[in-house]
Amino acid sequence: MDLTLIQRILPFFLEAAWITLQISVLALLLGLLVSIVLVAGRLSSVFIFRGLARLYISVFRGTPCLVQLFILYFGGPQIGLELEPFAAGVIGLGLNIAAYMAESIRGAISNVDPGQEEAARSIGFGRRQTLWFITLPQAAKLMIRPLGVNAVALIKGSALVSTISVVELSYTAQRFISSTYKPFEIFAVSALLYMVMVYSVRFLIDYLDNRFAAR
Repeated sequence: MDLTLIQRILPFFLEAAWITLQISVLALLLGLLVSIVLVAGRLSSVFIFRGLARLYISVFRGTPCLVQLFILYFGGPQIGLELEPFAAGVIGLGLNIAAYMAESIRGAISNVDPGQEEAARSIGFGRRQTLWFITLPQAAKLMIRPLGVNAVALIKGSALVSTISVVELSYTAQRFISSTYKPFEIFAVSALLYMVMVYSVRFLIDYLDNRFAAR
């Protein structure tokens, strides 16, 4: 192993890891916002809202994220939507992960004991009041681990944005391999940085899960 090479390229990889982290966090926030809208649609009593939410989830879960990124970045200009690679990466990943997060959140809500809702209704709570004050607080602890899995998948899936020229970890690794011809060292550094980010998220999820479980 060429340790001198690793020492030389490490600053570039740390910078690329920071970009990967920014993309992941922003995409996760966007995904969370969109997933809340989707869950509201899935739980709505209005048929058209339920249908649109199901259609969105079916399309984004049923097609590869890479294809979605290509449609957004390369196909967008045809309809007047021109995005920088970074913005396209955030939006593409965010819209994709939203479909998975929505199902995780809806599943957590569905797992709350139905008796809780019946008890709330019996004391005069409306449907929205029951959802906000009874169901969601109990569902929150059930959402932690599934949403954590989504976050980990998003970090690892962020490598896809290298295909639209975002200079993140995977793109940087490919660039250095073409100039150094030492894939082992390059991929080893890249993999190590991905692992640091992934296991940091897992540690946070375990911490939050244990805190909620202790209550």
